[in-house]
Amino acid sequence: MVKRPRRLRGSETIRKMVRETRVDKSSLIYPVFVKDGTGLREAIPSMEGQYRYSVDRLPYALEEILKSGVSSVMLFGIPKHKDEKASQAYAGDGIIQRALREAKRTFPELYCITDVCLCEYTSHGHCGMLCGREVDNDSTLQVLAETALSHVQAGADMVAPSDMMDGRVAAIRRVLDENRFTNTPIMSYAVKYASGFYAPFRDAADSAPAFGSRRSYQMDYHNSREGIKEVLLDEEEGADIVMVKPALAYLDMVVKVKEATNLPVAAYSVSGEYAMIKAAAGRGWIDERSIVCETAVAAFRAGVQSYLTYYAKELAGYMDEGLIG
Repeated sequence: MVKRPRRLRGSETIRKMVRETRVDKSSLIYPVFVKDGTGLREAIPSMEGQYRYSVDRLPYALEEILKSGVSSVMLFGIPKHKDEKASQAYAGDGIIQRALREAKRTFPELYCITDVCLCEYTSHGHCGMLCGREVDNDSTLQVLAETALSHVQAGADMVAPSDMMDGRVAAIRRVLDENRFTNTPIMSYAVKYASGFYAPFRDAADSAPAFGSRRSYQMDYHNSREGIKEVLLDEEEGADIVMVKPALAYLDMVVKVKEATNLPVAAYSVSGEYAMIKAAAGRGWIDERSIVCETAVAAFRAGVQSYLTYYAKELAGYMDEGLIG
């Protein structure tokens, strides 16, 4: 035989030399939940090993993240007070705004991305302003833009709108530019499906809708061309990075998005993916480390450049061990 593919698999050195997909710590983003209160390191029951932190305890969590080699976080806020107008989302002393100031005070080198959405802050749990029992798209845009601006003013390095309102990237870009934040990038949750994989997150962020569902603004998981339409619209409106969410069941969309745009592509390995791996590993049915590495590499193989995952710290350690990289 002239052609023997096994020649390039004979040792660890040659396997790494010809590796097609390379993973780096700098591509990892760790989601962090921050909650109103003091002295809190509150376990999330549906997400073993994940916690909600009060601002005073946040530096301890951030120090651990940085020590692992992960240098970027995505902050999610859980306010004490919620109302129909989501007023704590854009308040100067809101939970995210205080968390950002503390994060930048203690670890200025940390790259802080903020989730821009209203579901954690509204009394009804939907991602926008209501008109009756319907989410009103256009009246939500100004609130989202004001929220994004308040995050950047508090120290956010990047904002990431996840609400799926039409036109929200343009609204945020316009307000940031008007306030001289022209260099602040926007990571758009461009291809965000209405997914059952989000269930543990809604527990973690206390953001389940009080009525109805989010199917009128999040995407139908039967559709793929619609996702490309969303990406191209967000690119036109000024997005700098586009995201596919969830990750594991939607890697076909990562491939298609990568082909459709020259923007960097991110994917979010969401709470349900994390919880399933934890549950199966806890019963001894799978090897947790192996599955975490395999699913992460699958995302990068599909074309992801930034990977949001609750396993970011572990993945950084696995890279140090040479298990992936």
